[in-house]
Amino acid sequence: MQNSKEPKKFSELRASMKPKARTHAEIKAKQLLTEIPLHKFRYARWLSQKMLAEVLHMQLPAIMKLEKRTDIYLSVLRSHIEAMGGQLNIVARFPEGSVKISDFSKLDSNDT
Repeated sequence: MQNSKEPKKFSELRASMKPKARTHAEIKAKQLLTEIPLHKFRYARWLSQKMLAEVLHMQLPAIMKLEKRTDIYLSVLRSHIEAMGGQLNIVARFPEGSVKISDFSKLDSNDT
């Protein structure tokens, strides 16, 4: 049986939300757009693990393992981000404001 009701437009659904719920949804949407796991970021950049492995001259299992890690060297993360066309910046956030940490911008694999 076919539903005779027309589907509601998103703008209509959003307009019917209570202001508090709308604000909560907007905050959550912004948060989701700024916080993304590494594998989902790669996927959003239309890159496969295989493509990334080729760019980084790594084996596919190493990419798979890297994306599951919760702890990673900054130099590895930087090369991963750069292989996706990005640039890694480290920012410390304090109640008084944010500070970009510049010491990490020139990390080299030969540095100790």
